[in-house]
Amino acid sequence: MESAVEELMPRLLPVGHCDLTEDFDPTLPPRTPQEYLKRVQIEAAQCPDVVVAQIDPRKLRKKQTVNIALTGCHPAPEGYSPTLKWQQQQVSNFSAVRQPKSDDEEGWKLFCLGERLYSEAAVAVPGNENLGIDYIKIGFPPFLSIVSRMNQATVTSVLEYLINWFGEKEFTPELGRWLYALLACLEKPLLPEAHSLIRQLARRCSEVRVLEENKNEEKVSALNLLICLVSRYFDQRDLADEPS
Repeated sequence: MESAVEELMPRLLPVGHCDLTEDFDPTLPPRTPQEYLKRVQIEAAQCPDVVVAQIDPRKLRKKQTVNIALTGCHPAPEGYSPTLKWQQQQVSNFSAVRQPKSDDEEGWKLFCLGERLYSEAAVAVPGNENLGIDYIKIGFPPFLSIVSRMNQATVTSVLEYLINWFGEKEFTPELGRWLYALLACLEKPLLPEAHSLIRQLARRCSEVRVLEENKNEEKVSALNLLICLVSRYFDQRDLADEPS
């Protein structure tokens, strides 16, 4: 029987015959390594060869689990299923959110600002009223899921693209959100190209602010914020506004 047990549970370490003193008592704590090994052998010999679990069949009848393999999704209830046109639009939006390459300047401008702002032609597209938010048209906001995947090279490149665009165009909320998000992604100390870009941004903001005749508080506040971040946070103090 002992050899059969060793076939099922072979010894991890070879243990030979233990030379023990005559006063060895297995009921007392072992005093030597030999006594410890002997005690383990005695306890192992006392274990039954087969152990049967005691199961109460009444508990099994009360809590039975039924596994059902489903081959597909449950069909949508009546009136809940989206149209094919809506699904195609969402797939198109999702494809765009996977981002253009870092050196694709026109692609990034279109991605951030949308077709309407990028082309400066807000032409309504019929039949899109119920397609949800069309980010292709209005541009993708700087979602955390997007900007968190951008490395510093991409952040700097996209910042350059948008600042160059801003140099010839008007300031918009969409542009402001992206500029703010990209500034938040810039790591300090700044790389030389990033240093030059943010100074260019602050100067352009100050130019647009001077030309603002309607005193649009929301627009002026956004321009002030960008100038403040460049000058105060990124230590370009010569560009800072004098406190009022």
